[in-house]
Amino acid sequence: MRKQYIILALMALLAVQFSQAQFTLEGEFRPRSEYFGNGGNFTGGSFPAQTATDADEGFIRTTVRAAIKAKYKTDTYTVFTSLQEVFAFGDRPQISAAGNGNFRVQEAWADLKLGANSSLKLGRLPLSYDDQRILGGLGWAQQARTHDAAIYKYANNGYSLDIGGSLNTTTDEVFGTSALFSYRDMGFLRANKKYGGFNISVLGLVNTFQDPNNPINAEAEDPANKSSLITAGLHADYKVGNLKLTSNLFIQEGERLGGVDVEGAFLASIAAGYKADDNNWFGVTYEVISGRNSESAAFFPLYGTNHAFNGLIDRFYVGNHGNAGGLKDLQITYKTKISGVGVTVSGHYFTEHSDFDAFDSKDLGTEIDLVLAKQFKGFKLVGGYSHFFEPSDISDIPGVKDIQNWAWAMLVIKPKFFNGTK
Repeated sequence: MRKQYIILALMALLAVQFSQAQFTLEGEFRPRSEYFGNGGNFTGGSFPAQTATDADEGFIRTTVRAAIKAKYKTDTYTVFTSLQEVFAFGDRPQISAAGNGNFRVQEAWADLKLGANSSLKLGRLPLSYDDQRILGGLGWAQQARTHDAAIYKYANNGYSLDIGGSLNTTTDEVFGTSALFSYRDMGFLRANKKYGGFNISVLGLVNTFQDPNNPINAEAEDPANKSSLITAGLHADYKVGNLKLTSNLFIQEGERLGGVDVEGAFLASIAAGYKADDNNWFGVTYEVISGRNSESAAFFPLYGTNHAFNGLIDRFYVGNHGNAGGLKDLQITYKTKISGVGVTVSGHYFTEHSDFDAFDSKDLGTEIDLVLAKQFKGFKLVGGYSHFFEPSDISDIPGVKDIQNWAWAMLVIKPKFFNGTK
């Protein structure tokens, strides 16, 4: 009987708390099966997307994102926590007492209201701005991307300003890794203004990379053991009627990891999308990413959601192509609905921005992407197929597979367990 009284008291306390705030509890279950071995990017293994040879065998891999997300919101602060595990079918023996090591606190942050127009957000959180070209949440990847950061946020009358930073530390020492996706510390500023149908953002980042072979003591820092890279630019889009124009322009200066010089590296793109009616949308995009030359390393899009750009098969800038000859990507996209099924077809023509080593041809290949999506009551099914056509000087090499492709199918369920509002 005493236990029952305790439970009732706890329930009453929760009811009082929920009456004064908003609490939501949600989940996510997202299994995805993918066919690899013919040139697609196997992010769960040791090799990136690349030309498949006869020695490569096709295989199907199924991974799952399983998460539970809780948000508690009051008039003065919001707290959010997400617990997540990513696992692959067959990655754990059936009766093993241990997990696969992929269970983690995916997000844990607090957003404190400082005034009518400002707040401070800090913790483990995604950084996602504009079209996610430079800073994105990378939602496609089952593990997604988060940063341990603090952000001062100000918004008023259509203006917004975010100033943030991150310092990655371990006890008394600061470490880096040998990848541009990681950093020792980062500072960024993003300003945005909306004028009716016109939206413009300015974004600047400074990343410091630590030499992984020379970890330092924070009290006795050797500048020779680190390098800093500046990335700055703007995103703009303009919508008039059913037409939307979008553009990105970013430059990089400084040093890559290991002190590699970067001078005037750039990314530039322009896109137009037209909604003909509720069932038909057309788009065209042209993007240029500068490549390596005698004076500078190539531009690298850092922490963007790179899977959304330059072809879904991920031949470029997803764990690969990081300091190559750059890229020119001409993309044409058509979206429609057929019997309630969303259909997206995209075509890419890739060429190299600058001559790289002894690669004679600037033709990097052509890709066709097909994505199908169907929304049901409470869940969604999505799948796709990508086919990559190698340039002739690659496809004619003995041993290169005639077919370079990748296919996938995914189920998305996001249950809402509890939604308590004021």
